[in-house]
Amino acid sequence: MFHSVIRQSPRAALFAAQRTFASSQFAMAQSALYKAIQHDHVELAEYYNNYKKMSSAFRPDEAQKWANQFIWELARHAIGEELVVYPAFEKHLGAQGKEMADRDRQQHLGIKQELYDLQNMSTDSPAFEDKFTTLWGKLDLHVKEEEKDDLPKLDAAISAEDAESYATSFQRTKHFVPTRSHPSAPDKPPFETIAGLLAAPIDKLGDLFRSFPK
Repeated sequence: MFHSVIRQSPRAALFAAQRTFASSQFAMAQSALYKAIQHDHVELAEYYNNYKKMSSAFRPDEAQKWANQFIWELARHAIGEELVVYPAFEKHLGAQGKEMADRDRQQHLGIKQELYDLQNMSTDSPAFEDKFTTLWGKLDLHVKEEEKDDLPKLDAAISAEDAESYATSFQRTKHFVPTRSHPSAPDKPPFETIAGLLAAPIDKLGDLFRSFPK
């Protein structure tokens, strides 16, 4: 049996090498904060895809576990951004940063409302699948804007030490914020911090009675 060999032209090979180098340079240039937020984004996509797989396989109990995991992570992630990342936009990027933060908070409000509706349904509800799909569509657009535009602008304006500090604050903040969506709560510090401290214990008590993936 003969196998054909496809050879790249020197120009195509050079272009491929340049693209690979640019991708590796971009990955190296990402700050600790960028990586922390992107890590959450990747996990959320994983949880959503696992829900879809379990739902398609007619395994409702497992689908519910992955939906619970998604809700738990997205609620914490959103408030972590509002308390740590968006104030950093405003502090380091001036008027443009305030515009970015206001836009992202507005997008979060829509996402948190969809999440609130979703968390009050079970996976056997006829509307659950459509609601989750709608939520994921809004979140996916928001994530792409953050990773392509917002976070690189912040990275360019702060030092590596500042980015590391913000990343640490972001991760720490997620430990004490609510694990369910509360779209009517404030979305700026200090009032969001106070509301979060009041709601978090109730949410975490409820988590004891919810099932999650092992």
